[in-house]
Amino acid sequence: MLPISKTIETDLVVIGGGIGGLMAAISAAEQGTRVVVLEKADTRRSGSGGGGCDHFFCYLPEVHGNDLDVIFQELMESQIGSCYDPLLTYQFMKMSSSIVRKWQEWGINMKPYNNEFVFRGHAFPGRPRIWLKYDGHNQKAVLTKKARSLGVTILNHHDVLELLHDGTRALGALALDNSRSEPSFVLVQSRCVMMASGTASRLYTPMSTPSTMFNTANSPANAGAGHAQALRAGARLVNFELPYRHSGHKYWTRAGKGTWIVIFKYPDGSNVGPFITKATKEVSDITSDVWNNVFTDMAREGRAPIYMDCSQIDEEDFQCMMKDFESEGLTSFLNYMGKRGLDLRKQAVEFGQFEPYFLGRGVEIGVDGQTTLPGLYAAGDVVGNVRGAIAGAAVYGWICGENIGKRYQDLEIKPVADLDLTRERMEFFSSLYERKSGAPWQEGNWGLQQILTDYAGAGPERVRSETLLSAGLKNLRELRELCKAEMKVSNSHELMRAAEVFDLLDVGEAIMLCARERRETRGLHIRKDYPFTNPLYNKKIFYIERRNGEYVVGMRDKYK
Repeated sequence: MLPISKTIETDLVVIGGGIGGLMAAISAAEQGTRVVVLEKADTRRSGSGGGGCDHFFCYLPEVHGNDLDVIFQELMESQIGSCYDPLLTYQFMKMSSSIVRKWQEWGINMKPYNNEFVFRGHAFPGRPRIWLKYDGHNQKAVLTKKARSLGVTILNHHDVLELLHDGTRALGALALDNSRSEPSFVLVQSRCVMMASGTASRLYTPMSTPSTMFNTANSPANAGAGHAQALRAGARLVNFELPYRHSGHKYWTRAGKGTWIVIFKYPDGSNVGPFITKATKEVSDITSDVWNNVFTDMAREGRAPIYMDCSQIDEEDFQCMMKDFESEGLTSFLNYMGKRGLDLRKQAVEFGQFEPYFLGRGVEIGVDGQTTLPGLYAAGDVVGNVRGAIAGAAVYGWICGENIGKRYQDLEIKPVADLDLTRERMEFFSSLYERKSGAPWQEGNWGLQQILTDYAGAGPERVRSETLLSAGLKNLRELRELCKAEMKVSNSHELMRAAEVFDLLDVGEAIMLCARERRETRGLHIRKDYPFTNPLYNKKIFYIERRNGEYVVGMRDKYK
């Protein structure tokens, strides 16, 4: 069996060094909590916020006035409000202004325009603006520096293979040290565990470039580990049956469409949406936020492609957009344009819709950030019942850290080396490395993507049904057994990827179980055998959890 290179004891282990994880670490450390962060890459650039961001949802009284309810309603009706708990969303909004000020103080520029708070993007003409424009190109480096200044231990290149627990509460983590080619295990035993491992990418065949698995809008390293490990440990997951599909420049597959100052146009030059006739930095075209399927719908009707037209914007606004691209982390796109001599004032860019990924679908938390498994907290894209993108991760990361700092001393540290779960998972992962021959991890990932695309696809062009989902479940379970029996890895990097595949298989099974249970059509969850939207589900949230080794799917009322 692979060796254990070290065993660590701490008060809080944070799984994932993204925005939510680092904010939790900082918040907890400020209260004297011993914190260890496990990050599979490097916290200075890892996760979906690694390249940067230029929009931060928040409520600032000095800008919006004293009526928080107006901004709350705007959020709930926006692209990120739909299927989340209002109670948690309201809590997030109340805390958001304090996080903005902390980031500004720490060195993330929240006032890049004339040293003022500026709100624009993702907005309807004449409606309240809820997205603060900021310069987030250095956000990960700043948060990493802040965490280290408070004594937080950051272990980069340490991928968590399993959330350790005893059936009653979270106890720590089994990690893989992938800083060297030869793999070894790291055991962390702690009073509390913070899950901040990001979204679930690489579940479906990429729409733009099927042969390029890692060409994704969000970090492809965010492979559903937190969702799967929390589910296996007994925590509840929500909203898994509702697909989400982002859109952006076709084939480039990058997020950040709200950064563009454009009008969406058909090939004949006519406008796609009715909202504006001229794009400015104050109000750009919001058509793709309202009608996210526009690119797919128009392709099916033969009216595509849909272009982003920047040719009519003012020079000042154009230079503003170029600066915002850097804040958003779209530097590779800027570099490509420079090499090819492209000018967005002269060349329109085709946009398209991407494959589903599970942003804002995942672990259920309460207002204190704790999951349904005692001792386990969560924040960021791994959470399923409150969102807010970068801002949501930052605010709820801070909330989790605060609450852990107040409570961790009430929990004892228990040894994890002798847990049956620890031994079983170490033996399993060791077997993948020790077997003489077998299939590479890529084959398992490709097989999973094909099964989910064919049997649990997302609308508008794909449908679901009882027969499709049941057949897909059978095929997925058979694929899992094949992967267990035949997958072979040769080094720590391949073992990390193999572990991701097994996590993604568990996520895929949960998706299909939940989709089969929701017997209606809602959004991109299109049931051909239930083509109507059931109004009785409007204020419900579907969940999945494991009880006594079996999956249970149900629904509950939204937390008001």
